[in-house]
Amino acid sequence: MAVLESFGEKVISFYTDLQHPPEVPEGVEILYPHLNVRARMVMSQFYRRYYDDNLRRIFLIGINPGRFGAGTTGIPFTDPIRLQEVLEINHEFGLKPELSSGFIYHMIEAYGGVEKFYKQCYFTSVSPFGFIRSGKNLNYYDLKELQDTWEPFMVSSLKAQIEIGACPQAFSLGQGKNHQYLLHLNSKYHLFKEIHPLPHPRWIMQYRLKQLDKFVELYCGSLKGMICTGD
Repeated sequence: MAVLESFGEKVISFYTDLQHPPEVPEGVEILYPHLNVRARMVMSQFYRRYYDDNLRRIFLIGINPGRFGAGTTGIPFTDPIRLQEVLEINHEFGLKPELSSGFIYHMIEAYGGVEKFYKQCYFTSVSPFGFIRSGKNLNYYDLKELQDTWEPFMVSSLKAQIEIGACPQAFSLGQGKNHQYLLHLNSKYHLFKEIHPLPHPRWIMQYRLKQLDKFVELYCGSLKGMICTGD
């Protein structure tokens, strides 16, 4: 009798099989952490530990990997500090913090901890690759040429992950351009039943830090209020 491949193994396969990204405009570099052996090792440990089942999950869709979070560890919204101190996965990365990761793991603790959160939720991004220009993070939507050229690839990548086990209701991490573009993609390609906006973790940490608890409550309430059905 065939054994079903777990959600986690399918995610690992998705990332390790990614190849041949589209061209990028001059001056833009592609950030793909999973080509790094150390990142692939910790990423595999993470998904095998927290996604060793076939449950469907609520997708939280960010922009694209950044240098100090997923761009280093291979795990969305997870910097080397949280990787070691919260997820208890040893690594050889420098312990450099990343703002978005700080908010996310504060929220996950309030939600009920990593075991509970990752059994119900899955982080991904519109683009599975990150972008760098002049040594700094670049969002896919910052260059119209990049966004348009990469759209078929980004849609294909999202569809491949949705097939692993997505709930019909999803969240955009970012209430502005990321959400607007996801709504555009959804109307065109019918990826989810609905995509709801949540403020981006970096925006919260940079501009609304004094209201941190309010935004943690917003995230937790939104996610716990979402029922994953087959509709």
